[in-house]
Amino acid sequence: MIKTLAVIGVGLIGGSFSRALKAAGVVERVIGFDLDSENLTEALQLGVIDEIAADYASAVSSADLVFLAVPVRAMTAAVAACAPYLSAGCVVTDGGSVKDELVAACEPLMPEGCHFVGGHPIAGTEHSGAKASFATLFQGRRCILTPTGRTDQQALELVQRLWEAAGSRVECMEPLTHDRVFAAVSHLPHMVAYALVHAVDRSAEEEENILAFSAGGFRDFTRIASSDPSMWRDIALMNRLPLLAVLERYQQEFAALKEKVAAGDGAWLENYFTTSKRLRDEII
Repeated sequence: MIKTLAVIGVGLIGGSFSRALKAAGVVERVIGFDLDSENLTEALQLGVIDEIAADYASAVSSADLVFLAVPVRAMTAAVAACAPYLSAGCVVTDGGSVKDELVAACEPLMPEGCHFVGGHPIAGTEHSGAKASFATLFQGRRCILTPTGRTDQQALELVQRLWEAAGSRVECMEPLTHDRVFAAVSHLPHMVAYALVHAVDRSAEEEENILAFSAGGFRDFTRIASSDPSMWRDIALMNRLPLLAVLERYQQEFAALKEKVAAGDGAWLENYFTTSKRLRDEII
């Protein structure tokens, strides 16, 4: 589908996107640029990319499509750095998990004849770096594209076809709707996991070796707290208002739960847990 792909930020997401498209045979050449030179060298050695770029200009000047997989608060600056060197017809897209502010900032940066398409693959692991990437990361996973009234239809269709080639099920959503949805189903769970680790760690100060007794439930629930801290700092700040709204809702639920435990209301607790189980089972 494309001759040259430029990946800016060759980590788990950027590296896996490159691997997936190379495995699908829809890209001829992948140029990588990353501020971490050691990671970039490793990406080349692993075959994640075919060439290393020394800067934004050399990364994108010959690219048909540019994929940005940098922290969301660095995304606009990265797009601005790429924009002067884009060739006519180039499509720029991203893998950031916050969209409204980002899309609004990036669309006007596109030079005449180039197009921005906001995207968010709903996939990942707690690991990072090129070495953590793998070609099947996006298989069977959703990818959300967030077109606006300014989005070029052909550019949107190209990005959709590439994500489908990577194995994703593509859906379109308005940027602000995206941010509200993922504040609830992605950003909130990460905040809860981080808070839970801190809560248990503070309990460990009172009960010696308490963490030594953590079993599968605690470890499974807090797995996502091993995710990249700087990435989640940026997500929390950039999606602040939708995240604060769902954090408030969570606090209300938790306060009600605490009240019923204190009151010894077993019937309420069983009904509450039964409803939660049903909703969780329906997701599966």
